[in-house]
Amino acid sequence: MVRDRFPSEEAQTANYRNVLETFAPRSVTIRTLDIGGDKPLPYFPVNESNPFLGWRGIRISLDHPEIFLTQVRAMLRAAIGLDNLQLLLPMISNVSEVDDSLLLIQRAHDELIEEGHGVKMPRVGVMIEVPAAVYQVEALARRVDFLSVGTNDLTQYLLAVDRNNPHVAEIYDDLHPAVLRALIQVVEGGRQFHREVSVCGEMAGNPAAAVLLLGMGVENLSMNASSLLRVKWVIHSISRARARELLQAALRCEKASEIRALLSNALEEIGLGGLVRAGK
Repeated sequence: MVRDRFPSEEAQTANYRNVLETFAPRSVTIRTLDIGGDKPLPYFPVNESNPFLGWRGIRISLDHPEIFLTQVRAMLRAAIGLDNLQLLLPMISNVSEVDDSLLLIQRAHDELIEEGHGVKMPRVGVMIEVPAAVYQVEALARRVDFLSVGTNDLTQYLLAVDRNNPHVAEIYDDLHPAVLRALIQVVEGGRQFHREVSVCGEMAGNPAAAVLLLGMGVENLSMNASSLLRVKWVIHSISRARARELLQAALRCEKASEIRALLSNALEEIGLGGLVRAGK
């Protein structure tokens, strides 16, 4: 997004290698090209009347396999000798997209092996960002190694709210009961196949919401660095058993405002009420 053209395979390899080396031996998850919607590229214009429901994420990658293969090759080369790469596919809405992506990843792997590179197949995961993926989570989990819920887009699509539109932004709320039930379905679907479920987006960095995610059994949270200490403080201060109790209480609520009040009171009880801002 900060360049004036697509970066070459060599440039991408160098960038990915730097990140993978920095965190080794810890795993690093790299998402494949995720443009469109609110992430345009100046040198790859996509003009659509409704970009959030249009040509974006994996749809662009599969329509331009040459871009996808270049990126995957760079990722695999960057991980040689480190083996800490996890590859994440964004904006998945059906199993065919996963099947086609896995074939291309295997093709990139086989090409590099033939060229003499000692690459290994990485763990591959999919992003659960659209309602269709929620309702096919078991079929998706069978095909991949882990699941990652993108709560910003999932909330937006579940509630039919463009969170960047000031006329309706107030309706956007990731503590909506429907969002919580969708997340539970994803976690349970992943659990059937022993697939780790992570959550990213603003919800993961919300200390109050983190309590519910802990109660659901979510194993990884991805957030901005500014949220890390607040969320870690909450997680260290509350047991899983208590988090599960609060989750069950939240599921009996019919409004997001009721859920927010429930969580605020629970944090006040343990002296952490200051971590939650008043209102949304």
